[in-house]
Amino acid sequence: MSRIQTVFAKLKGRRCALIPFITGGDPALSATVPLMHALVRAGADLLEVGMPFSDPMADGPVIQMGHQRALKNGTTTRAVIQMVAEFRREDAVTPVILMGYVNPVETMGYAAFAQSSHEAGVDGVILVDLPPEEADVWRAEARASGLDTIFLLAPTTDAARIGRISAASSGFLYYVALKGVTGAGHLNVDDVAARLALVRAATDLPVGVGFGIRDAESAAQLAGMADAVIVGSALVEKIAKAANSHQAVSDAEAFVQSLRAAIPWHEAGLA
Repeated sequence: MSRIQTVFAKLKGRRCALIPFITGGDPALSATVPLMHALVRAGADLLEVGMPFSDPMADGPVIQMGHQRALKNGTTTRAVIQMVAEFRREDAVTPVILMGYVNPVETMGYAAFAQSSHEAGVDGVILVDLPPEEADVWRAEARASGLDTIFLLAPTTDAARIGRISAASSGFLYYVALKGVTGAGHLNVDDVAARLALVRAATDLPVGVGFGIRDAESAAQLAGMADAVIVGSALVEKIAKAANSHQAVSDAEAFVQSLRAAIPWHEAGLA
């Protein structure tokens, strides 16, 4: 059983998982691994680390600026993988998912990227702009290296396509709660609940919900219906506003603590 599967199996029926997102190399190359450990201390169940890219089309201004800061710091795809390897020296348990865009991965080569990621201790990969219909080569390399491939579902994805995407996915499914880019719009919890019912009818995979979860209140609202809540823009914004890397780590830890405190244990599985 993979680390991702282990976490979701452990929490099933007990509590929604918390998955914070940070961009590798933001606010500094040296800050990413301390940030990862701080998020785990704060209660993160899985970690999502962004691989900086010059044209992150699915991301709003907050995360776009995080990518730009990371690139200015000299962060590369290989550097992010190395950050995971460094994190693994002290944490062999927490699942780590890399999230990014396909161009840098293609440039590195699917096989080389998959093998290097596996050796570093990466558990899953989200390639935002790689649809399942074009992912056969990547999926084969990912399987060979023991990596889960996590695809995104949109609010407009119809039932037939949900089934096809689910069949191509492993680890969990990432449901995008808003139309638009990260950090955009207002979260409609009723709409999310209705869409999640449709998704669950098509898959047995856990379903994580991201885009639009900005605070403890919105995390708590979705925790009752999702298998995981994913928080990105709000956390990256906290990091961006910090005066220095030390404060960024401290502020990120405090923010994720507030999110984790808002996610209740179910009565049958109280901690």
